[in-house]
Amino acid sequence: MNDRRLRLLGIPLLAVLISLITLDYLPPRLTVEFVAKRLGISLLFTTTLWLGTLSIWAGLLRRLPRVEQTRRRLWLVAGTSLLYAAGATWLVVAMLHQLLPPYFSLAPAALLNQLKFSLIPTGFVLLLYESIHFFQQWEHNVRRAEQLTRAGVQSQLEALQNQLDPHFLFNSLNTLAALIDEANQPAQDFVDQLADVYRYVLLSREKATVSLAEELAFVDTYVALQKTRFRDNLRVSRQIPAELLTRRVAPLSVQLLVENALKHNVVSREHPLNVSIVAEAASGYVRVQNSFRPRAAGLGPSTGLGLQNTVHRYELLQAPQPVRIEPTAATFTVYLPLLPAR
Repeated sequence: MNDRRLRLLGIPLLAVLISLITLDYLPPRLTVEFVAKRLGISLLFTTTLWLGTLSIWAGLLRRLPRVEQTRRRLWLVAGTSLLYAAGATWLVVAMLHQLLPPYFSLAPAALLNQLKFSLIPTGFVLLLYESIHFFQQWEHNVRRAEQLTRAGVQSQLEALQNQLDPHFLFNSLNTLAALIDEANQPAQDFVDQLADVYRYVLLSREKATVSLAEELAFVDTYVALQKTRFRDNLRVSRQIPAELLTRRVAPLSVQLLVENALKHNVVSREHPLNVSIVAEAASGYVRVQNSFRPRAAGLGPSTGLGLQNTVHRYELLQAPQPVRIEPTAATFTVYLPLLPAR
């Protein structure tokens, strides 16, 4: 938040306001010295309390930025700011006591009375910045909702355009499974797995997120289909703690990374394709990494649109962390953020 102008205008104005509120004595003849002294003292208190309170608020906002952390952050801000106001008030009063002892006493009652007035700029700063932050978050959420609405309308249009072919193919696969000789079990299994793939694709269109368990079950089916062609030249390993299976991901996002690995890398007996899928609670990511040995001509031209769309989908889902893409000479790694479980 760039608040330079707000500080330059707000601190003097608040100092003037506090100076007027706390004015309990007006000399018979108003002098420039009297006005300057009162404004200077008020400005000293206001600047000290404003900048210190702002630092506390901004620091805790960086440490606890998420919506579900708001209640905890506000309690910490209130408590820490109160302690800061008490400490800053004592230090400023102690300094002014050396300069103007008749007006600034170090007696507990006088200090307590001064602290009450110090809570005015402290509370004002917290209310002001928290209100600005709330409005910015509200504005961001409105824009995000509009983007999601536009994306949803576009997805519905695309679904309507493609509705006939997937359903026709899905029904045809079921018919084909019934026609295959029962003795040909591999063919039956292949058709059933292919039907499961299309069933998942059709169902996931209506969902913004799916559980990691659902997505990995789909990846297993997809890999089983590909192993019919690539056999042991495709090696997929998984390390997924059971407690993370309820976390959410964008549908088809993990499968897309496996598909991209197959599409753009050599898969042979001499150079098998190794894909690892690892989820970690500490990092909050599911990591999909594949060995990197690009083929001269992939199964399809690489446009990068699939990864770009994945990054954009997680942005629209307001993921707690961004999608990370880390290519090296030997591996290609994508980190997908784990979304909260429902």
